[in-house]
Amino acid sequence: MNQKKLTLLITLFLLFSCSLLFAQNYILPNEVLVYSFENQKGKKLVLGKDKNNQYLIYRFGTATTIEFEYPDTTKESWSKFTYSYYSRGGGIQNEGMDLNYVTFTNGNYQYVIYDTYYAVEDTSEIGIKITNLTTHKTTTIRGNYATKKGSLIGFRTNNLLKIDDE
Repeated sequence: MNQKKLTLLITLFLLFSCSLLFAQNYILPNEVLVYSFENQKGKKLVLGKDKNNQYLIYRFGTATTIEFEYPDTTKESWSKFTYSYYSRGGGIQNEGMDLNYVTFTNGNYQYVIYDTYYAVEDTSEIGIKITNLTTHKTTTIRGNYATKKGSLIGFRTNNLLKIDDE
C-alpha cells in the first residue's frame, strides 16, 4: 500500500473515531428509546424511558451536545408529561386521521411533541411546538420523517402517561 493511501486511511479512521468519541449518547444503558427524530437542521429529539419504567426523559440537541433535558430530576417524571390523541379510521372517504401529542411544561414554555397523519392528503408530520405561555408566541420545529424511530401510540394503552381527553 502506498504512503498516500495509508495516510488517507489513517485520517479517515481518526475522523470517524473522533466523531464517535464526541457523539452524545441520548439513550443511557438503562434506557430504551420511545420516540426520536431529527429536525431539518440535524438536531435530535429523543424521548427515552428507563427499562423498568422508572422514568421518562426528553432530550434535545446536536450530535455532540444535549442542549436541553427534561425533567431535571427523573423522580416522578411520568407525572410531568401528558399524552393526547385522536384517531378516526375510514381512510379518505371518512377523512381519517391519527393525531398523537406528548406535552410538558418547563418554566414559561409549553412543549408539544406531535406525530400526525391525515388520510385525505396522505401526509404525515412530526415535530415539536414550543409556546411561550406569556406572549403566546409559538415556534414550530419540524422533524424529518425519514429519521423517525419509535412511536407515541404505545401511550394509549400502557398506562404510563396521563391521557388528556381535551
